[in-house]
Amino acid sequence: MTREQKATVIQDLTATLGENSTIYLADISGLNASQTSNLRRACFKANVSIAVVKNTLLAKAMEASDKDFGELPTLLKGNTSILMSETANAPAKVIKNFRAKAATPLLKGAYIGEAIYVGDHMIDALTEIKSREEMIGEIVGLLQSPAKNVVSALKSGGGKLAGIIKTLSER
Repeated sequence: MTREQKATVIQDLTATLGENSTIYLADISGLNASQTSNLRRACFKANVSIAVVKNTLLAKAMEASDKDFGELPTLLKGNTSILMSETANAPAKVIKNFRAKAATPLLKGAYIGEAIYVGDHMIDALTEIKSREEMIGEIVGLLQSPAKNVVSALKSGGGKLAGIIKTLSER
C-alpha cells in the first residue's frame, strides 16, 4: 500500500468513526470462510456493518478523530474487525448469538455514545443496553401510567357509586 492509499484509508476511517456513535472492536480470527460468511450475513440482517481493518491505520484514524476513544487504541493487536450500527446493542447481540455456534468473535472493546467498554466480559452488559427507541417508549409508558390509573379509578368508582345510589333508591 502506498502512502497516498494509506492516507486515503485513514481519512475514510476517520470520517466513518466520526459518523458513528456505536463502534465495536472484535477479533474474528479462527473463523473459517463459511463461518465468516455466516457472520457477515448475521450482521447484514441486524443492520450492522462489519469490516476488517489494519490496526495501525485504525489507530491513526482514532487519533485523528474528534472523539476520545480512551484505551481502545491499545487494544489494537492481532486481528481486528470493526462493527458499527445505529442501535447500541445490535453488534453485541450479533456477537453473542453467533458465539452460541462458534468460540469467536471475541469482543475487544466498544465505544457507545462516549462510553468505553473494554474486554469480552462486557458482552452481556452490552446486549442489555436499550436502544433509543426502547428508552423513549419506556419513558412514554411511565408518563402515561399515572393518567391511565386516574382515569380507570374514576371510571370504576363512578360505576360503584351509581350502583350504590341505584340500590338505595330502590329501597
